[in-house]
Formats: sequence, C-alpha cells, structure tokens
Amino acid sequence: MGDPSRLLEVASLREQVERALSSRIVSGEVAPGEVLTVPTMAAEFGVSATPVREAMLDLARRGFLAPMRNRGFRVTEVSLDEVRQLREVRRLLEVPPMRSLAGHVPDETASRLLDLAAEIVRAGEEGRFQDYLEADTTFHLTLLELTGNRFLVDVVGELRRQTRLTGLVELAESGALTESALEHAELVGLLVDGRGDAAADLMSRHIGHVGGIWSGERED
Repeated sequence: MGDPSRLLEVASLREQVERALSSRIVSGEVAPGEVLTVPTMAAEFGVSATPVREAMLDLARRGFLAPMRNRGFRVTEVSLDEVRQLREVRRLLEVPPMRSLAGHVPDETASRLLDLAAEIVRAGEEGRFQDYLEADTTFHLTLLELTGNRFLVDVVGELRRQTRLTGLVELAESGALTESALEHAELVGLLVDGRGDAAADLMSRHIGHVGGIWSGERED
C-alpha cells in the first residue's frame, strides 16, 4: 500500500499542473495544434513526470488535449458550434436567477463579490490569466450559490471547466478583456439595488461577450 502523504502530494501537484496548463490553453498562450510533451512540461514546472502525465490525461478527458502516439499531446482546436451551444446553455442557467436574487444579496456576499470583481479586472490588466480565470469562476459560482441550488452550481462549474477561450492575450492588450471584466462590479450593483430585469439583461450580455471571447466572435 502506498504512502498516503505521497499520494496526496502527487494529487496536489497534478491539480496545480492541470490548472496552470488549462489556463495557458484557455487563454490562448498555448495555441491549438501545438504539441506538448510530458518531459518538457515536467522540466518547466520542476516536478516529476507522474503528476504532469496525469494532469495531461485529465485535460485530454476534458477535450483540451489529444494524445499522440509516442509524441505527446496536441492542443485541440476550438469548435465554434460547441462554443455557441455552451453560451446558450449558460444563458438558460445563469440569467433567470438574477431576477430572484435581486434585492436579496447579503452585504457580506456583496463585499466578497466586489473584491472578486476588482481582482478579475487587475488580473486581466496584468496578464495573470490563471488568476483571472479562477477569480472569474469563483465570482459566478459564488453568485449562483445564493440560489441555494447546489445542482445548478455544480452544472455551471462543470460547464466552465469544459470551456475554451481564444485570443485572451490579444483581448487583454486591446482593452476588451477589461471591458468585460468591469461588468462584474456593475452586476453586483444592480443586484444590490434590486434591479432584477437589468441584472438579467446584463448577465445575458456578459455571457454573450464571454462566448464571443471563446469563439473570437463577440456579440454586440
């Protein structure tokens, strides 16, 4: 039987490598078609091959990577049709709750959401894309937790784990990423003020922007 502490260490390293690699793929820092190898990634992260291989296999199961026999893993292309479908599902799940949550956001949660909104903007402006993605996910899931529906939170969380963006670096340089990021604080303000319809409209537009970032084809 293996050493439990050693198993936990490997699992922790795998999760760290997976988060780092997925953020690079999602942000476009690693382009579709690029081939990644376990030895190269292990050397870059300064860890053994085992957690890197497991992380890359996890990313392959999520559709981010495709195994190549005796060569490593190829970064997969983004399907625009899948992106549009994911955008529509997110709208169906995340827009309606804005109306019921309006006027019912506790002060403590509102403060936390505003802190996350500020971090999303800072991370985007500073090019810290892993921090940007993690803060963005935490913001949206924290908001949905207010519904008390854990199934909704789990489903949206899984959808976000499967999503891909393209050109995030270029969008950050152009300022478009900051524009989208600023909508988080605006959304909190609308919810605190009890403006449910306006919050729902903003969430729908925001998901459209993000969907456009995923596909490189922003909605107006």
